[in-house]
Amino acid sequence: MVTMRISLPKLALLMAMSVFGLWASAEVLIVYQTLREGLPFCTVQEVTQGPGIALNCYAVLSSRYSQIFGVPLELFAVGYFLVNLILLFFIAVGSDYLAGICLKTLFGWRFIGVIIVPYLVFVELVLVRAICIYCTIMHVAIIVDFVIISYLLFYKKIKIAQ
Repeated sequence: MVTMRISLPKLALLMAMSVFGLWASAEVLIVYQTLREGLPFCTVQEVTQGPGIALNCYAVLSSRYSQIFGVPLELFAVGYFLVNLILLFFIAVGSDYLAGICLKTLFGWRFIGVIIVPYLVFVELVLVRAICIYCTIMHVAIIVDFVIISYLLFYKKIKIAQ
């Protein structure tokens, strides 16, 4: 029988945003990048928001900033959220030693994600002058992920016996 080292509600809270972000990034990767189809809930025409900022997924996803060395950023996002979920699995059911290492790693991993988001938002708002709904979902998921793990680690002081 597998025992859990973190309560089910805390685990669910830690998993929620990773699953949401994984859905958004996988949707873009599969539908837009692989199948080359339009994304659900994304407008085809530009809807101007504020001073010349358009709601236009196509503009963002087809911009020169949407890839690194020819690899779509969505692939990196899928990997990011999958690593989150794998670390959470080991926190929940791994040995005490492994769970402790994974909890610290999860904080660092999510910190890396949260420091990248401001650059990505800058690219959308300033360089591309368009907003992608799916990118925004991923950005929010990354930020909320980080807030949740920080709250649980530093305020609620969840710990794994080591």
